[in-house]
Amino acid sequence: MTSTVSAPARGGTSYSALLERVRYEGAYPTRERAEEAVRSVLAALGRQLVGDERVDLAARLPVEAALVFTAQVPATTPLTGWEFVKDLAHRTGGSPATTRWDVGAVLAPVAKLAGPELVDRVIDRLPSGYALLFGRAELQPHRHTARTARAAHPFADRGAA
Repeated sequence: MTSTVSAPARGGTSYSALLERVRYEGAYPTRERAEEAVRSVLAALGRQLVGDERVDLAARLPVEAALVFTAQVPATTPLTGWEFVKDLAHRTGGSPATTRWDVGAVLAPVAKLAGPELVDRVIDRLPSGYALLFGRAELQPHRHTARTARAAHPFADRGAA
């Protein structure tokens, strides 16, 4: 186990405290396993999130976590929540079920660091399916962009016949 001095996030949480919270949430046997989950999930989220929400979330994470998150170049095509889990499973070699577990174990403490207002903004910025990943119910239909609305409803641009 390596010992590092970590700077706390704006909310006062250190990287060590985040790892312990993730270890508890995920019931991981070691801190190293928790750190592996933190790094993979935050890197994947960093590939999905853009704009002010990305900046604001990075500011609320401990420095080490923020560096992993912001080191990622955002994807040109955002993934839905389920696609996010499947993509991460493919990248890490895990199963979708264990990857979904890891995502929840990491994003629950991240949501606490971010606070409810920022989590709402993050969820609104991302395609459907992320509310559940952050430990929230997706109670209302996710707002669609014009592109996704047309894809979901191919006859939406045509007048009534």
